[in-house]
Amino acid sequence: MIRLNQIQTKHKPKPKPRFCSSKEKSVADQELLSRAHFSGDGAPVVLSESDKSRVGGGEEEKIFFRCSYHRKMAHLNAFLAVAAIVALISAFLPLAYSAPFIVLHGIGDKCSNRGVTQFTDLLSDWSGSQGYCLEIGNGSWDSWTMPLIDQTAVACEKVKNMPELSEGYSIVGLSQGNMIGRGLIELCDGGPPVKNFVSVAGPHAGTASIPFCGSSWVCIMLDSLIKTEIYSEYIQEHLAPSGFLKIPTDVANYMEGCRFLPKLNNELPVKNSTYKERFLSLDNLVLIMFDHDTILIPKETSWFGYYPDGSFQTVLPPQKTKLYTEDWIGLRMLDEAGKVKFINVPGNHLQISHSDMKKYIVPYLGDRTSSTGSVSESLSHEWLSRVGDFFTDLIGLRDYQVGLMLRNV
Repeated sequence: MIRLNQIQTKHKPKPKPRFCSSKEKSVADQELLSRAHFSGDGAPVVLSESDKSRVGGGEEEKIFFRCSYHRKMAHLNAFLAVAAIVALISAFLPLAYSAPFIVLHGIGDKCSNRGVTQFTDLLSDWSGSQGYCLEIGNGSWDSWTMPLIDQTAVACEKVKNMPELSEGYSIVGLSQGNMIGRGLIELCDGGPPVKNFVSVAGPHAGTASIPFCGSSWVCIMLDSLIKTEIYSEYIQEHLAPSGFLKIPTDVANYMEGCRFLPKLNNELPVKNSTYKERFLSLDNLVLIMFDHDTILIPKETSWFGYYPDGSFQTVLPPQKTKLYTEDWIGLRMLDEAGKVKFINVPGNHLQISHSDMKKYIVPYLGDRTSSTGSVSESLSHEWLSRVGDFFTDLIGLRDYQVGLMLRNV
């Protein structure tokens, strides 16, 4: 490129001005401009020695800035033309967006607690998607004492009343929160669609022990309740985890008295096809189990594995359970379609590292194509990028900003 402070030594045919002609210019200006020498991109102007003697430095600068102005306007018009074409094409492409997600905390926790807040904020920051911790009632107390079917009803009304979720959302469940998450998928009539379900230590097949509570008066009261009939109406009404407590040596009473998990897992004699259809609508099901989990008994329940009926001796892998082989909720079909991720991480219950969060949770919370499209966001951006390159080469623009802006559509 020839710069303003360089002197052109070779005599070549002078190209006609490309950006400087205008009806508003005087005849004298036109004559001078016809003598001007333009560089390859039409930007700098260098006058011949005879022209310099006629107009002086001030006139040369005037012509240069006028040419620069017209060059910039020509580039702007070209860019606007490209932008209009891309906008028109984009109208017929599927729209990609970052689907929001909700976090459902575990028993004894609440959204305002630092750990839950940090967990939600980190996932939002890393994924670029907006995250919301969905609180049910007053949090800690109701997580223990409100029946799970009632907690699901509260959560269902909340998600239906959140316009941010209307186009679809993902769920990240923590421990007992996974029961509410599955309730939203299977039982929430008229709710927004759930895209991905990431389950962190969820008691999906049940648990053979109430989660450890502690020595407070609340825990003492709950322990007393547990020592009575766990499937009695009173305990089912006043102790939330009783809704997924499954004693393998007392399956008959479990099927008759437990009010939540038999329904959620479609274990009852009459199967509900709607539950299965809704569960099958998931794009991805991520099941995270902790290798040293001492809260969920057995730990394999995080993968839908459990004890066989009548025995505590062995643990069946999920693929050997009736829920899977008879496909009560569609788990087998999802698995065969490659939509189920069985993941195990080190640590005890909910002791997940930042690196494992980034590796196993964040990928399912990022950009996804909207429900009206069928092409992924990455393909759409790649296609738009190629369109930008094509029109940039066609028009001859050198300004890298045009291509950059197209790549950020």
